Amino acid sequence: MNYVSTRGKAPVLGFADVLLAGLARDGGLYMPETWPELSSATLASFAGAPYAEVATRIMAPFLSGNIDEGDLAAAVDEAYAGFRHPAVVPLRQVADNDWVLELFHGPTLAFKDVALQVVGRLFDLELRRRGERLTILGATSGDTGPAAVAACRDRDSLDVFILHPADRISEVQRRQMTTVDAPNVHNLAVEGTFDDCQDLVKAIFSDLALREQLRLSAVNSINWARVLPQAVYYVTAAVALGAPHRPVAFSVPTGNFGNALAGWIAWRMGVPISQLVVASNQNDIATRFLSTGVMEVQTVHPTISPAMDIQVSSNLERLLFELLDRDAPAVAGHMARFSAEGRMEIPVGRLEQVRRLFDATTVDDDAASRAMAGLHAAGGPLVDPHTAVGLVAGQACRRDADVPLVALSTAHPAKFPDTVEAATGVRPALPAHLSHLFELPERYATLPCDLAAVRDYVVAHARA
Repeated sequence: MNYVSTRGKAPVLGFADVLLAGLARDGGLYMPETWPELSSATLASFAGAPYAEVATRIMAPFLSGNIDEGDLAAAVDEAYAGFRHPAVVPLRQVADNDWVLELFHGPTLAFKDVALQVVGRLFDLELRRRGERLTILGATSGDTGPAAVAACRDRDSLDVFILHPADRISEVQRRQMTTVDAPNVHNLAVEGTFDDCQDLVKAIFSDLALREQLRLSAVNSINWARVLPQAVYYVTAAVALGAPHRPVAFSVPTGNFGNALAGWIAWRMGVPISQLVVASNQNDIATRFLSTGVMEVQTVHPTISPAMDIQVSSNLERLLFELLDRDAPAVAGHMARFSAEGRMEIPVGRLEQVRRLFDATTVDDDAASRAMAGLHAAGGPLVDPHTAVGLVAGQACRRDADVPLVALSTAHPAKFPDTVEAATGVRPALPAHLSHLFELPERYATLPCDLAAVRDYVVAHARA
């Protein structure tokens, strides 16, 4: 399996090189040259199989020719052995035909663990094979950072630098990064928004000489290896609810669009997904793009679902690549306009392809709070505010009440205790393995939103 850049001017690479590169050299994102197909018989064979086994079988074709399937299976088994639920990502029924898919049973209580626990091991495997070191550089709106730190800490082949927007993530999210006492972990609080952090990361990656000097790679969902494992839980949830003989709909809380794109990937491979609802908070660039064909940056508004406080959803570029029939020069032109003007638009005819699968809507803080309160009052589970956004959007956009609707529960409610308590009157407790989180000292540097300041810090502290 080879991979091509969405912008067409970067080298074609195999999976291992894509894993280590993260972002393509031309600024684009890597996509597989072809899409493996999951037949009805294959989907049916997944029923009742262990999650790690299904994950290995789905991912193996994408790694073909680069990473041995036995090595992949060992990495996947080890990654998911530490999850707190035997199903890894269990389904929980909340109404007659409504479900939540709990993606927060990993070490940092967020869906990012599902991918990054695998990715961290693949990094280590490939770097040891090559005898190389790597510098991981990423930005987080709250969940990617802790998951990346947990996956990469104490690995001698990696240095990890994570940028987060100062005072714009929850205290639990921050402490999950800043209390990690590992020599290869560096946390940077940037005085700006998540989009500012993401722009700084992309700017550093665009300096090709520095990129080579530091051996930079990414853990954000700009890295294809981050998106691929997320497609697996769409497959397992659909099979558990009757696929391939029954369609399933999903509602996805959306920030950087990687999680929603993973659902599209599962659909593209043959999973009978009848509908993907893209659920946005007030920062609704993805909703506006999917509804109107216009991608336009607006002001970032702080909300009670801060991991979605994003106005530049990077993975929309991968969807755009497919919508434009993989016309890389056209994608490059659109993205250049977006970078220069903060706005770009696709033809209406192309948008119709999106609307066959996707629906999208915006959910405000009041509606999300009411959903948290209502579900708890009805005897359902406590859910975090991002999951609440997905629950509201799913009901608002549902096409067919007879089709099971699965809302992705992307974070444990204890990551947002103040918000959940304000909505429900109940303060969710952290799981036992994090009960000491507020007693540990924090380690991080606060930096201005300035490229030179961030670049100089990384250069001074990276060992690669």
